Amino acid sequence: MFFAGLFGAYFTLRGLNDPWPPDGVEFEMVTTSLATLVLVASSGAIHMAVVAAQRGDRRSSIRWLGLTSLMGAVFLCNLVFEWTQAEFRLDDNSFGSIFFLMTGFHGLHVVGGLVFMGAVAVAIAGRSRAPAGETVHVCAYYWHFVDVVWVAMFATIYLLR
Repeated sequence: MFFAGLFGAYFTLRGLNDPWPPDGVEFEMVTTSLATLVLVASSGAIHMAVVAAQRGDRRSSIRWLGLTSLMGAVFLCNLVFEWTQAEFRLDDNSFGSIFFLMTGFHGLHVVGGLVFMGAVAVAIAGRSRAPAGETVHVCAYYWHFVDVVWVAMFATIYLLR
């Protein structure tokens, strides 16, 4: 619901402001597109973590979780890089405000997913009796959600100009 509200705000602001985005707003599409591909591919990596955990191979599942986390970190590094390179700021105009709000809150959800994966990896690596398959599967649901939200956000912000 939170992201639906952000998308609603984006489209409301877009409808009220012309031109949208304002003149001078340019994005580095190559790096952001590559980071998007990395994030989407991370859904495949976490799926492999689920498959390994359901087989009872906790060690392999942890390695896949580690790869997924690395991919998420690459995505976050690109996001921070993009923020530092942006020629607009949060308080410059409505586009800047909604851009930083949407991407920032998504970034926070990615950080939450990385923390979640770390906790799951610790839980299934130790002497926990937690069912590894179900535990990793729940984590994967969250991660897939983060990925799907980003695909919608990428299409909205970067492609629908």
